[in-house]
Amino acid sequence: MKWLCRIALFTVVASGLAMAVGQDQSSDGVPVHMVVTVETRHGSSMPDISRQDAMVRQGKDRLRTTDWVPLQGDRAGLQLFVVIDDALNTSLGSQLDDLRQFINAQPATTSVGVGYMRNGTVQVAQELTVDHTQAAKALRLPLGEPGINASPYVSLADLTKRWPETPVRREVLLITDGIDRLWDGGTDDPYLDEAIEQAQKAGIIVFSIYSPGVGHYSHNYWRTNWGQNYLSQLSEETGGESFYFMNGAPVSFLPYLDDLSQKLGRQYLLTFLAKPGKKAGMQKVKVQTEVPNVELVAADAIWVPAAQ
Repeated sequence: MKWLCRIALFTVVASGLAMAVGQDQSSDGVPVHMVVTVETRHGSSMPDISRQDAMVRQGKDRLRTTDWVPLQGDRAGLQLFVVIDDALNTSLGSQLDDLRQFINAQPATTSVGVGYMRNGTVQVAQELTVDHTQAAKALRLPLGEPGINASPYVSLADLTKRWPETPVRREVLLITDGIDRLWDGGTDDPYLDEAIEQAQKAGIIVFSIYSPGVGHYSHNYWRTNWGQNYLSQLSEETGGESFYFMNGAPVSFLPYLDDLSQKLGRQYLLTFLAKPGKKAGMQKVKVQTEVPNVELVAADAIWVPAAQ
């Protein structure tokens, strides 16, 4: 895959937003970086949030936070992939103008790519570019063929593995019915678990919008319910959010996309000292704050190098 490099104008000084700087390990732990979204309760104004306001726990231990940087101005660089399931109903066409409007409204510091999921991969229709008009033109109707994309989670994991590391944020807007046709439904979907772990390890935040698919499964309430549950789990555990309207197609994507734009503008780069294990691996963490009417949203696990 070819990738554009124009976003380099907006890079931050770090080896990667989700990767630990193992060589700087101290007695307190290993410094790791995580993108955090600040959300306020409905009607509440956005307060000033300082480093001391961000609390991180790893198990029962409170970790020391060392940096809290607003991802704005010269630190606002973002790579955003809009990924659409090719097995969706072609009624998605009524939402394409909303998506074009969303893409064109992104700031100049955001590069946008467009891809379509099918056959366990993401076919890139437009590589990451700061030319938002060009990215918006890459949107098309999904093919609407049953079974053309058996698992959106296999496709997402494929994109994650092929996405080069970068010192700017990497985030995905995933539009799919969430149904995994490689799994029989219920808990512990291994393809979903793999997609979540790969995204967490890479520091990629996944936002998702439910849209109905085609074929028998798309009319099955049980399958549809599990598809939405999977999308909610995927977004929640990677630090994003899942949007859906009951079990049907929303009238408009605009309320979701407006909310997403606000979230992208309220993100911070948090650095804290994580406790390493004997082996490198994922560690569960929880980011919180005691500031009234404010919630910090972040991935619930991060990759931590082994103890040295």
